[in-house]
Amino acid sequence: MYKIKRLLFLIILLPIWGLSQDCAIQLTGLILDKGTNIPLPYSNVYLEEQGLGAVSDSTGFFKFIQLCEGDYHLDISHIGCEPTSHFISISKDTFVQIYLNHHAELLDEVVIHGKSNDNSTQISSTVSRENIEQNSHKNLSDILESIVGVSSLKNGSGISKPVIHGLYGNRVAILNNGIQQSGQQWGNDHAPEIDPFIANHLSVIKGASALAYGSNSLGSVVLVETDKIRQDPHLHGSVNYSFHSNGLGNTLNTQLEKNGRWAAWRVSGTLKVQGDSKSPDYFLTNTGKKEGNIAIQLEKKISDYWHNSLYFSSFNTQIGVLRGSHIGNLTDLSDAIGKEEPFFTESNFSYEINAPRQKVHHHLVKLESKYFFDDHRILKFKYGGQLNNRQEFDIRRGNRSDIPALSLEQYSNFLELAYNQELENGGLVKTGLQFNLVDNTNNPETGILPLIPNYDGRTSSAYFIFQKEMGNLFYELGGRYDFKKWKVATISNSLPRIIERFTHNFHNYSFSTGIKYTFSEGLKTNLNAGYMLRAPEVNELYSSGLHQGVSGIEEGNRTLNSEKSIKVMASADWYFQKKLFIQALVYYQNIQDYIYLQPQNEFRLTIRGAFPVFLYEQTNAQLFGTDILLSYEPKENLKWLFKYSSVNGKDLTNNLALINIPANNLFTSFTWSFKDIQKLTQNSISINAKYVFEQQDILQEQDFLAPPDAYFLLGVTVGTNLQLNHSKIRLSLSIENLLNTTYRDYLNRLRYFADDTGMNVILNLNYSF
Repeated sequence: MYKIKRLLFLIILLPIWGLSQDCAIQLTGLILDKGTNIPLPYSNVYLEEQGLGAVSDSTGFFKFIQLCEGDYHLDISHIGCEPTSHFISISKDTFVQIYLNHHAELLDEVVIHGKSNDNSTQISSTVSRENIEQNSHKNLSDILESIVGVSSLKNGSGISKPVIHGLYGNRVAILNNGIQQSGQQWGNDHAPEIDPFIANHLSVIKGASALAYGSNSLGSVVLVETDKIRQDPHLHGSVNYSFHSNGLGNTLNTQLEKNGRWAAWRVSGTLKVQGDSKSPDYFLTNTGKKEGNIAIQLEKKISDYWHNSLYFSSFNTQIGVLRGSHIGNLTDLSDAIGKEEPFFTESNFSYEINAPRQKVHHHLVKLESKYFFDDHRILKFKYGGQLNNRQEFDIRRGNRSDIPALSLEQYSNFLELAYNQELENGGLVKTGLQFNLVDNTNNPETGILPLIPNYDGRTSSAYFIFQKEMGNLFYELGGRYDFKKWKVATISNSLPRIIERFTHNFHNYSFSTGIKYTFSEGLKTNLNAGYMLRAPEVNELYSSGLHQGVSGIEEGNRTLNSEKSIKVMASADWYFQKKLFIQALVYYQNIQDYIYLQPQNEFRLTIRGAFPVFLYEQTNAQLFGTDILLSYEPKENLKWLFKYSSVNGKDLTNNLALINIPANNLFTSFTWSFKDIQKLTQNSISINAKYVFEQQDILQEQDFLAPPDAYFLLGVTVGTNLQLNHSKIRLSLSIENLLNTTYRDYLNRLRYFADDTGMNVILNLNYSF
C-alpha cells in the first residue's frame, strides 16, 4: 500500500516539477574563422539533446530559444571546414563564440591560444589537429613540411628533422608539451622521439623573440602542444586508422578523455608498423619501422586560484636503415655513391628489420602548477624529467650484429619558475628562471669506442620580456642569459688509450625586440629582430666514429666557439574582400662562427665497412629568403592555395654556398567542396602539386655527389564525413606521388645511394564520439 501511495505522489508531483523549470532560456552564438576572425555565414548548428538544428545568418549568428537549464552538446559544421563539437552547461541566457578552421593554413600560435597574455610579435604558423590526423602515416618533421618555410633533413623515409629557414638540428628547439626535447644533441640522424598524435596542434615560431623557450634556438622553435581537457563530464574520444600502400604500413591510434570528479584525464595510444618502402623501380631494403607510444594527461583544479597538471609520454620505436648505405670496402663505396640501384637490394618486400637498425626509447614526465594571485598575476612552476635510451646496430662480423655498436642513455631534469604580471599601464611582464641538468652515459656493452663521450651538462638561465599594446600598435622587448657548462670524459684516439677529461664554460646572452601594427582589418604587419648566441653541443665538439644513421664517419672539433646570430624578419598579412588572403615574409640572418658538417674528400675503411668522412667546421655565414602564402576563394566551395619558399645560404669566409640548405620550392592545391549528400557531409576533392627546384649553388667539390635534378610531385585527396547521432566517421583517400616519379631530394642523406619513395596510396579512417 505504501508503494502505491508513493507512486501516486510522484505521478502528481512530476508534472508540477516540470512546469517549475525555467524553459525560456536563449542560447545564441557567433561562428568565426579561427585563422581570420571573419564570420562564417550559413553554418550548420545541431543541438544534440533537443534534436534541433539551426543555420547561422549572413553574419555568422545563430539562436536557440525555449531551452531548459542543463547540459548540451553543440555540433557545428560549415562547408570547407572540419566539423567541431562543444559542451556547454546553461542556467540562464547564454552567448557563445565558436571558431572553425576555415583557413587552417593561416593559423598561428597566438590564434590557437586565443589569450591576450599570449599575444606576441612572434611570427608563427600552426598545423591543426585535423591535419595531424589526416597525415598520421608521417612523422613529426614530415607533417611540419605543410608549413611554408619548413623542410626536412632526412636519412631515408623514416628519419627526419625539421629545417626552418635553412637552420636545423641543434639550432631548432623542439618543445614537447612545454619541455625541450632531449636526445636531439646526438646528431642529425636522430628524429624527434615524439608521437604527433599526442598533439592538438603543432606550431612553428619563425621569429627571433622566442626567449622563453630555451637556450638552443637561433630564431626558430617547434611547439608540440596539447589543449586543455574539455570541461565535459561525458566520455569522448576517437579512433584513427591509417593504411599506406608504400611499405604496407598500418597506424592505429585511440584517444579517450573525460572531465571526471577527481580529475580531468586524457589518454592516447599509438601503434605503427611498416615494411620496406619502395622507389618507383625497386624496394628500399631494410627500411621498415615499428612503433608503440602512449601518453597520459591529468588536470586538477584544486581551487579557482590553483591549477595543476601531470603529463607522461613514452615513445618506443625500431627503425631500419637502408642496407645499401653500408658498404664493405672502398671500391664498392665509390661505386655505390650515385648508383642507380643500391647494393643489397632484395627483389621481395619484407617487414623484417635487420642491421643496420636503430632502437629508441624516450620517456617524459612533466608536472606543472599555476597559482593565480588575481586576474593580473600568475606564478608558474614546471618540472620535466626525461629518459632517453638509444641503441644502434651495425653489420658486424662473427654473428655480432645483435650487439649494439652504439648504446647511449641520457637523463635530463628541467626546472622552471615563471612569473607573469599585467601592469596598470596595460603592459605585461614575463620573467623566469630555468635550470637544466643532463647526464649522458655510454653503456659498456658495445666493444667499440663511443661516438659520443660520457658527459654532464648544466645550464642556468634567466629571461625577461616586456609587452605592451597601444591601440593598433603592439610591441615587445626582452633579454635572456644562459650559463652552460659541459664536463666531458672521452677516450683518446691515440695509443695507449687513456681517459681525457675536459670542461667547457659558455656565457651566452640574447636580446630581441618586435612590433606589430594593424593598419586595418585587412592589413597587419610584423617586424622582429634579435641577437642570439648558441653554445656548441657535445656531438659537435667530440663526435668520433661511425654515425650509423647517416652512414658516415663524423669527427667533432673541441675548439668550437659559440655561434653569434643577428636575425631580422618582416611580414605582412593582407585580406581582400574575404576572398583573397596573402601572407608574405622576408628574413635576413648573419651568423658568426656558424657550425656545419663538411663532407671531406675522403673515404675511410674500418672493420665495420667503408664510409665517407664528415668534419665539424666553423665559418661566417648569412641566410636570407622569403615565404609566400596565398589563399583564394572565388566561390564558397572553391579554394586555391599557393605556397612558395626560398632560402639562400652563403659561406662568407670561403665565398661558397652553404651545404644542406633547402632548394627553392613551391606547393599549390585546388580544393572543391560539394554539398551534403544526406548524412555524408564535408565532401571534398583536392588536387595538389609540389615542385622542388635544383639546388644550383653547390659546387661539385663541396660534396660527394652533385645535387639532384629538380622534381615535380602530383597528389590527390578525396574525403567525406558520415554524421551520426552522437558521433561521426571521417574517411579520406589520398595518393602521393601520383605519377610515380623517380627523384632524389637534396636534403635526404640517403640520396647518395638510392632514389626516394614512389607512389603511395593512403586510406584514413577516423571515428570520433
